[in-house]
Formats: sequence, structure tokens, C-alpha cells
Amino acid sequence: MTFREWQELSPAEAAREFRRRAESRLTPEQQRAVFAVRRSGDELGAAFAAAPASAPLARVPYLAKDLFDVAGMPTLAGSTFLPEVRPPPTRDGAIVTALAKAGAVLAGKTHMHEFAYGITGENPHYGDCERPGFPLRTTGGSSSGSAAAVAAGIVPLALGSDTGGSVRVPAAFCGLYGFRVTPRDAWISDAVPLSRSYDTAGWFTANAADLRTTIHALVGFDCSARPLRGCYLEMPGLDPEVAAACQRAALAFASPAEAAVRKALHRGFERSADTYNTVVSLEAWEFHRPWAERYRDCYSPGVWQRLNRAHSVTPEMTRVAATHTAAIHALWADYFHGHDYLVMAASPAAAFTREEFTLENRLRVLGLTAPASIGGLPVLTIPVPLASGLTTGLQIILPEATSPVVNWILTRGDAVG
Repeated sequence: MTFREWQELSPAEAAREFRRRAESRLTPEQQRAVFAVRRSGDELGAAFAAAPASAPLARVPYLAKDLFDVAGMPTLAGSTFLPEVRPPPTRDGAIVTALAKAGAVLAGKTHMHEFAYGITGENPHYGDCERPGFPLRTTGGSSSGSAAAVAAGIVPLALGSDTGGSVRVPAAFCGLYGFRVTPRDAWISDAVPLSRSYDTAGWFTANAADLRTTIHALVGFDCSARPLRGCYLEMPGLDPEVAAACQRAALAFASPAEAAVRKALHRGFERSADTYNTVVSLEAWEFHRPWAERYRDCYSPGVWQRLNRAHSVTPEMTRVAATHTAAIHALWADYFHGHDYLVMAASPAAAFTREEFTLENRLRVLGLTAPASIGGLPVLTIPVPLASGLTTGLQIILPEATSPVVNWILTRGDAVG
């Protein structure tokens, strides 16, 4: 159902429809893996009735990734113990407040990769999120529950966050549209952090028109009709089917990068995964340090291992990461001096199975997503269908969230994806 179709329902009908979809479109195991909190029927019906009718997102139900605070609901961030070490929220987070002002109705919160420290969609505490329609495939993470809920048609909108690809990768794997904004803004500053240098807020929709409506309501964009210049950068390491599909899709709005541009970007993006991992290791540990040792047994082994990497980061590694970060920022500034956007694949493959999400494949993903993360840039993601019935995606990297590129691409509708 689109935004418009939800808005045509009465408050009571909308509350019943959400409950019906939540219970019929996921197995009991997947309901446990996806939902952290669901509002009761009466509470949800009252929220639909109270939504401002003239607001741009009036009576659009959405789910929030469980690192965004909601008054009266615990924030677990995919863990089992966070409320024991972080005060429970007494007010809504900034992005939840913004959505309420825009008329959207919070239907609940979604599970995620524990503390957002992973891109596989796995969570040993609540269950692994599966790509709807392909139960052996992962949604990708860390915004796994949010992506699954939109892909299953339970809600038309869900909040995620993106540090190293946690909106872009689930959008690509699940055939969704996604948007991430920028680090250190108000919408992410009061959420549970992974890496404050890279964390961004973002969201998913199932179609281009609804994403355009959401971006227009929350961010706004430049609607000028000036000529726009961008190019498609083919990256190494893509599966052949993905490389061919992304190239075909990109040609609808971008020419292949010229040789000099391609060479400069490829060279500049090298070591991005190393820089990303160094910075995230140090910043994640800084947040967890006050309680990490005391709650060590409460972390999943994989997340604890990643947190513990901070102790192996040397001063030289920190210096190299800082130097590379400065070089990446300069590279992006130079590129956007003559271009309005850059198009790249959002994933190197279709949705992985759990067994396929090896260290090598994680690094393949980061090779695509880390350059924009290090640059602190907003990114629009559009789905790209594959012959197998699975999907990948394109990431359209922008110099600013209000770029006219957003309106230009999304007004072309779902034919783009």
C-alpha cells in the first residue's frame, strides 16, 4: 500500500490493517526478529485519529529503528541490556518529533543488528531478519527490521540509520528506495551511536513517489531545472550479474566516468574500508567503554570482537586514517566542483545468505559504501532488479541533501529502479 492508500483508511481501519499485515506477512519467528515494540490497536487507532490531517505525511504509518528514542518505549539498540546503563527515554528523539509534526504515525520499533555494529541483519538475541520472499537470504543490516517491514508491505515507511551502508545495503538487498542524510545533524545526534563521525539518519520506502514525499516533507529539495552533471563509476569486485544490471540502470541518467575521473576516484577510494574500520573501532569503544567490561557476557561474540578491535588500533593506524580522511574529503570536493552527483553500485551482489556473509564479502560491501561514509555525504538509493528475482541497487551520492538531483531522479518514478 502506498502513502495515499493508507491515508484513505479511517483511523480504526488503518490500525486494524497494520495489525493484520504484521501478523500475516511474517512468520512468528520473523515477527520476533523484526519487531522490538508494536503499539496496541487502541493506542495506534488513537494516534491515527490525532494525526494532523493537513500535514504532508498525515496518517502514514511508520516504524523506527530501535536506536531512535521514543518516550515510553525502551531503547534496546538490538541488545538485551542497554536500559540498564542508559537512562530510559522520557521524550521523543528529534527525528521522531519531526515525523510527528509531518503527520506520520509511529506504529512501533524494529530490531537491528546489535548496537548497529554489523551489516548482516543477524541478531542472536531476537533472531536474524530474512529478506521477505527469499527466506534463506538476509535483509542486510544494521537496519534489518526496518527494511524487512517495508519489503513485506507491513508499513510504507521505516526509519533506519546508515554508518557504513546500513540504509544503502538493506535497500539494495530488499528492493527498496532509501535515503541517508548527513552525520552530526540533529536527527542522529540523540540516537544511540555507533560512530559519531559517520552515523546518519535515513529511511526506506517501497516506491519512488513515497520517498520523494518523505524527503520533501522532512528535508526539502531544490526543484530548479538547471542542467545536472553526473557519471557512473564502475567499481571492481561486483558479481557479473550485478555489474551488468547496475551499468544498464545507471545509463538512464549517467554516462560512464571518463578515464581520468575513474582513475582518480579508484585510487582515492583505496583503503576506505581500513579507514572506516579504524575510526568506527575507536568511536564505538568510546561510547561503550563505561560499561563494556562489566557487561561483556551480554554482548554477542561478533559484536564484542568488533568492539575489542579498538585495543589493537595503533597511533600509526590512527594517523593513516586521519590522513586518508582528509584526502577523501579533498577528492569529493574536487569531484563535486564539476559534477552534481556520482552513481555507484550499492551492493556487490544480491542478498547474501548467512553463510555467504564472510569477511571477504563484508569488505566488498565496505569498498562500495565507505567512501561516501568517510566523506559525510547524503546518498539516495534506488533498487535494481536482477534476472534471478533478487535485487541490487544504485547509490546516488550527493554533495548536499537538498540537491536538485533528488527531485529529478524521483520524479521519474519507479521506472528508474
